[in-house]
Amino acid sequence: METITNILTQNDRANIKDALNKNPHLKQYVDKIIQEGRRPLYLEQLSRDMRYLKKVDVIYPVGDPIFIHIYTMEGEERSVYHPIEPSIPEELSDLRTIIEDALGLVIDESYDYEDEEEHKKLLFKAIDEVIKIDNSIKTLSEYKVVDKGTRIYIYLNEIGYNTIKYVLEKEKIGLGLIEPMIRDPYIEDITCGGVGHIFIEHKIFGSCRSTLKFRNEDELNEYIIKLSERIGKPASYRRPIIDGTLPDNSRINIVYGRDVSINGSNFTIRKFTARPLSIIQLCLWNTMSFLEAAYIWMLLENGLSLWVCGETASGKTTTLKAIIPFIKPNAKIVSIEDTPEVICPHENWTREVTREGEDEGSSVQMFDLLKAALRQRPNYIIVGEIRGAEGSVAFQAMQTGHPVMATFHAASVEKLIQRLTGSPIDIPKTYIDNLNAVIIQSAVRLPQTGMVERRVLSLNEIVGYDPIGNRFNFIELFSWEATDDTHIFRGEGMSYLLEEKIATMKGLSLREKRKIYDELFLRRDILKLMAENNIIDYYDVWEHLKAIHQIGLEEAYNKLRRGMRLA
Repeated sequence: METITNILTQNDRANIKDALNKNPHLKQYVDKIIQEGRRPLYLEQLSRDMRYLKKVDVIYPVGDPIFIHIYTMEGEERSVYHPIEPSIPEELSDLRTIIEDALGLVIDESYDYEDEEEHKKLLFKAIDEVIKIDNSIKTLSEYKVVDKGTRIYIYLNEIGYNTIKYVLEKEKIGLGLIEPMIRDPYIEDITCGGVGHIFIEHKIFGSCRSTLKFRNEDELNEYIIKLSERIGKPASYRRPIIDGTLPDNSRINIVYGRDVSINGSNFTIRKFTARPLSIIQLCLWNTMSFLEAAYIWMLLENGLSLWVCGETASGKTTTLKAIIPFIKPNAKIVSIEDTPEVICPHENWTREVTREGEDEGSSVQMFDLLKAALRQRPNYIIVGEIRGAEGSVAFQAMQTGHPVMATFHAASVEKLIQRLTGSPIDIPKTYIDNLNAVIIQSAVRLPQTGMVERRVLSLNEIVGYDPIGNRFNFIELFSWEATDDTHIFRGEGMSYLLEEKIATMKGLSLREKRKIYDELFLRRDILKLMAENNIIDYYDVWEHLKAIHQIGLEEAYNKLRRGMRLA
């Protein structure tokens, strides 16, 4: 007879044994699915290569005591996403009421907290005052209650204690039903379209249907009101549409009630990882080439303006965050956003966020923050996303020597220019060349695999406006070839920015201008060596870029070629 261990430990016997011993709810779940004839694979970490699997049956941890089981079901177009977590049996609903009453006698005004971590400590302290472990109690469904008037004590076994502790933390500090999804680092999006199942977008397995669901409209509305109150923007019929940020910096959009949504209340959460993807990771995944990354490095190190453009879910913000470390480490940076997403590893970083005001004149918009940023004399201004009138201020900033990085919703250079020169931004055509370069990025389906991937479609230099021909001139320096998924460089000897701007900044004469391409290729080789030396983590890459800035390109290249670390 097969056991849990020999079925689930194709990867690491020690890990699964430890997980099963510490988490009885996991053992109970796995025992059940083994009896059903299932053979899941237990993995501590998922690999991107798994996205090519046609059938999936995987269990992985997202931090004790939560595990996720993703599996393919016959006849379903999506994989199933099932959280494995401790839960209180339905027959113990009266125990919940007793525990709430017991905590109510303990928690008073002294239980005040300033942040989530302090809230957690105080909650656990209160739990320990009223719930006691009694190992003579054998099952989770057994408990004893001692009511002493001013205090109520509940006696449970260790499993029951840990279960109650997790459930209370999940509901009072976490986000309740969707807490396992919030903790899962492999999730990009969480979508609740109304009553029924919640759907997720998984970084490895794509679109999945979760087993978590809202059974009726009252349950959904109650949850959404709590969720909106958690972000400090209570939803109501008067204010049915809410945009905000969750405690983990994920972006949330809430639509409340049937007045504005035919299917009733709904919400969408766009998750952001605390540790951004590095430029090396993007190159290894072929989002862009190492040569494109080297070119971007040269632009940003020399203070040129660069925007990342693309359609929705094309990976604009991910790319923006990945290339920020190319800015000189001693630079002063001001970032401006509606929702805080941008991460700058630089020490001298000022982070500005818009504010919605209840009263007229109390709101602070992107336009206001961008104007204020100009008075702060930054080396770089980073705008999370330019949508409207703030675009004109961004061009004023660039015209006065403040380089700007931003994301912008446009699928091509032509569309970008069309939106910039049209209402409401209304940039004069002759000012367009203040924007030096544009990345065009998209989510594309690769013909070789059929998988959807993010790719930099082109990297373009904006040359300027020709009033005689009434046209805009730009150079497509890099382009993506779909047939073989390669990035093509057409710019050697053609780059206006490298030859006319950066070479001049470096003091190269007309005869020496072509040497600027040698530096470009050297930077590419350095980035490749960093990848070969497993310098991949975002902050590891940042530390190495800082070291390169200090010791120079040649010395960095030689050290990396010998397998040495720079930081």
